[in-house]
Amino acid sequence: QVQLVESGGGLVQAGGSLRLSCAASGSILSISTMGWYRQAPGKQRELVALVTREGSTNYADSVKGRFTISRDNAKNTVYLQMNSLKPEDTAVYYCAAHAPWGDYWGQGTQVTVSS
Repeated sequence: QVQLVESGGGLVQAGGSLRLSCAASGSILSISTMGWYRQAPGKQRELVALVTREGSTNYADSVKGRFTISRDNAKNTVYLQMNSLKPEDTAVYYCAAHAPWGDYWGQGTQVTVSS
C-alpha cells in the first residue's frame, strides 16, 4: 500500500516562507514523477510544481521564482520550499506520485497566508 504523508503547512504572514514535506512509503518515489498541487476554496485543484525521476522541474507560472521543488530519493521525501508567500497561495496542498501504472495522492496540508 502506497502512502504519501504531507507535513509543514500552517499559518504564515505574506512575504514569509514555509517548507512542505511529503514522505512516501516504499520505493514509489524513486520510480515516479512527483508533484505538488493545491486547491483553494471554490476552485479546482491545480498543479504547482513537478520533479521527474531525473530531477527536471516544472512550475506553474504563478509560483516561478518563489517556490522550489526538490526530492531526496534516499529519504523517500519530496519537498516544496515556498518563499515570498502571498495571500493567493492559500490552499490545501497535496503531494502526488505519478507512477508508471497510476497516481497516488496524499491527504493534503493546509497553507494559509495572511495579508
